Amino acid sequence: MRLQIVTPLTVEADLDGIASVRADDATGSFVILPHHADFITVLDISVVGWSTEGGEQGHIAVRGGILRVEDGELVQIATRQAISGITLERLGSAVLDQLREEADTEAKTRTASTRLHMGLIRQLDRYLKTGRGYFLPGGGRTFSLEEERAGLEEEADERWG
Repeated sequence: MRLQIVTPLTVEADLDGIASVRADDATGSFVILPHHADFITVLDISVVGWSTEGGEQGHIAVRGGILRVEDGELVQIATRQAISGITLERLGSAVLDQLREEADTEAKTRTASTRLHMGLIRQLDRYLKTGRGYFLPGGGRTFSLEEERAGLEEEADERWG
């Protein structure tokens, strides 16, 4: 089999002569052997391991991702982040905890950002519904929506005829 592990920036592994690949998804740990049926799954943050036909083993920590088996001979993993080049003992809990913590921090940041955007949209909607118009910095004047629309139409006519 052939194993490919890629991130958005690098190809972490592109190996031939793979005898088995072990990975984890939401249902638990599983092993892919040669001639496996076509398969696709979403990986958890975990350590992906493999054995070569010569008996050598390798491991890479992945920050989730998609695993796909094609034609029973090609295993592809696309992940946001992968950590390789260190021993299995170092890939253990410390690295996995770090990847989980980074994923949680990103999720919390996305949630906070979305809340801020939604709050801004609600505030703008409330303000515009009052009909008071809006203030243009430096202009020192408050314009109504109708005045602004008329001004934009005039400007468009002057520019483009």
